[in-house]
Amino acid sequence: MTVSASIRWPAAAASLQAPLRAAVARAVFEHAVRQVPVRVTYPDGRVLGGGPLVSPELEVVRPAAFFARLGRDAKIGFGEAYLAGDWRAGSGTDLADLLTPFASRLSTLIPPALQRLRVFVDRRVPPEHENTLDGSRANIAVHYDLSNDLFAAFLGPTMTYSCAWFDDSEPVEAATRLEDAQLRKVDGILDLAGVRSGTRLLEIGSGWGSLAIRAAQRGAHVTTITLSREQMWLACERAEAAGCSGLVEVRVQDYRAVGGLYDAIVSVEMIEAVGEAYWAAYFAALDRLLAPGGRVAIQAITMDHQRFVATRRSFSWIQKYIFPGGIVPSLQAIDETLAGHTTLRVTHRRELRAHYARTLRLWRERFLGQWPLLRTQGFDESFRRMWEFYLAYSEAGFRSGYLGVSQLQITREPA
Repeated sequence: MTVSASIRWPAAAASLQAPLRAAVARAVFEHAVRQVPVRVTYPDGRVLGGGPLVSPELEVVRPAAFFARLGRDAKIGFGEAYLAGDWRAGSGTDLADLLTPFASRLSTLIPPALQRLRVFVDRRVPPEHENTLDGSRANIAVHYDLSNDLFAAFLGPTMTYSCAWFDDSEPVEAATRLEDAQLRKVDGILDLAGVRSGTRLLEIGSGWGSLAIRAAQRGAHVTTITLSREQMWLACERAEAAGCSGLVEVRVQDYRAVGGLYDAIVSVEMIEAVGEAYWAAYFAALDRLLAPGGRVAIQAITMDHQRFVATRRSFSWIQKYIFPGGIVPSLQAIDETLAGHTTLRVTHRRELRAHYARTLRLWRERFLGQWPLLRTQGFDESFRRMWEFYLAYSEAGFRSGYLGVSQLQITREPA
């Protein structure tokens, strides 16, 4: 599956010629850097930035290409430039440590006058990324059907691709027991949903079967759905190996096509893939499928509502390269959608933001540690940089507070 970056990611490989835009981008970037405790170094030895020598270092390797990408599309170009090797973290600087100061100041880095021009320069989400029935399958395949071996390399034995919940008795930033933390997270979701022996449980978004297996070990009868055939095959194998295949049914099915009634419904970090236009349908499906007296528990990545409103229509690097069709909701948007389209309401919330930052750090360490093996499976250096940036960029988002993650218990309003 070796794929040339110039074919798979033509925008990142392209040579750019946009001198005026590049000049403007350079001026804006250098103005912004002076507000951030980082150092920017150039090939000619020039150093820019407001931080001391111990500050994180951003090393610009190819200034012309770097600023041309920023000039073409600042939101996407910064990540594309890293993918292409136009800049890197300086020697001794961790990439997430470098990105966190930027993430902490995203709302103030660009002068207000230029922020008002966002509506004219922000790219819109391409129509092919819409989460129609066919579009959702295609969007999921881009990420989750890359390779089960890829995910196994950094997720570890639980194969759980969502925020872990570390032991609260120790500092989160020093935690290392990822497998225990993932099982604690799964148990937390199952507890919020009231899953026990005999529960008819629906899971929307199977992953690789970890939650379904854990629920079956409680004696629940689990129906779990995914749009990824790669996930479905491995989830079935893992359920059989765990001795609970008789209690677990894995389907390749869209949530909109599910029928029946369930005592509990769980969905872990799947709402981010639904798309804002389909949130009403998603939550209405939960309402329709939940038996009287039942509970829903979801885990959702979130952002501040004002940031959500400001960015909801724009196309980001994460959407282009990692999660096509994805969008992160705010807690307010979830509450408003529930109120407007269902009889359901949030009745309990557990925040795990710091835990996600640590989860992502451990994933990135494992990913880079396993890179020699992954390279033999056909992944190239551009892919390595793309995923290193994705994991570090996400970690910075949680460390800075730009992103949050919540476990939400949702129940039906009394009649």
